[in-house]
Amino acid sequence: MAISNTLTAILPMILARGLLALRSRVLMTRLVNTDYEMETKKKGATIDVPVAAELSASDVAPAAYPEAPGNVTVPTVQISLSNWKKASFGLTDKELGQIEAQKDFIPLEMSAAFEALAVAINTTVFAEYVGVYGLIGTAGTTPFGAGVEVASATLARKLLNIQKCPKVNRRGVLDFTAEANALGLSQFSDAEKTGSGDEKMTGEIGMKFGFLWAADDGVPTHTRGAIGDGAMTVNGVNAAGASTLSIAKAVGASWEAVEGDILTIAGDDQQYVVTEDTTVVHNTNTSVPISPVLAAATTGGEAITTVDSHVVNLAFHRDAFALAMRAPDEALKEVFDPNNSYTMMDPVTGLIFRLEVIRMYKQIMWELDALWGAKLVRPQYAVRIAG
Repeated sequence: MAISNTLTAILPMILARGLLALRSRVLMTRLVNTDYEMETKKKGATIDVPVAAELSASDVAPAAYPEAPGNVTVPTVQISLSNWKKASFGLTDKELGQIEAQKDFIPLEMSAAFEALAVAINTTVFAEYVGVYGLIGTAGTTPFGAGVEVASATLARKLLNIQKCPKVNRRGVLDFTAEANALGLSQFSDAEKTGSGDEKMTGEIGMKFGFLWAADDGVPTHTRGAIGDGAMTVNGVNAAGASTLSIAKAVGASWEAVEGDILTIAGDDQQYVVTEDTTVVHNTNTSVPISPVLAAATTGGEAITTVDSHVVNLAFHRDAFALAMRAPDEALKEVFDPNNSYTMMDPVTGLIFRLEVIRMYKQIMWELDALWGAKLVRPQYAVRIAG
């Protein structure tokens, strides 16, 4: 079949075909709060993403006339479009003809390029786990396994309830080992207990214990900073509401605390996460930035415990994380003819990609790029399920 005289007509065809191929590799973008528009932006631009307001009830005071309404402000969070990445691939004239002639044909190199960007976006969202301070389970013990079973779900639910997370729109994302354990539980798969045999037919957990469960090979692992020997304690008085905690390490090597390390204080039920890499030097009192702020004042000497390295399976509300995507600004183009580009938004995943093309000798070089940013918006709406 003859190749089209111009490449313009086939650009949207290739882009749509590629978007179909990447959907199987994109999970987190479907589970989190997304904000996407075709408006073009430059890398580093910020997007104001609206989030649900936290409201409280007030007393009713009967009167002749209603009170004047107050200003209603929709809260927003700023997300920087800090990720601008590309993936290139080549197509021969033969492959181009097959794309035009065969509606299901997807060249392997083209599919790999779309997958590479999809994985990059997924990874960016997952990386925001470092601000999640709630944790259940035991580091090194895979969730839903022997001795744990459904507690991996019920304890996550309990902690989210304590953290005042809404009970709707909850999701759970597991690595494949944890998913396999969950699928092996009768409470998750036996028709007589779940009312459905779909799990054994589809291999998908689905909605259980108030969470829509899914599995992803991008689930991250958090590596706790080297801690060495010697106990750590709270140094002196730290006021309730403080965003830093003074820590004393008596002996041994320093604790190389990294962002995302979780610690607990004896006598305090709240869990805290380190928000910035900090070296806690022995025989020296070190202020460590934490989140959330201290729930209760300390008197000094309380023991501090840290959580070992762990797989970060997640249970969260949709609004815990936010992803913003925009079309890359055409002014950023340096090489390609502006007429040989096409931007498309996938209605299923919300992802926005631009495809650009340049004619070479006996082949076509294609370049795919995307511009996005991700942020943990409400850490209280998320919990780690340690593995």
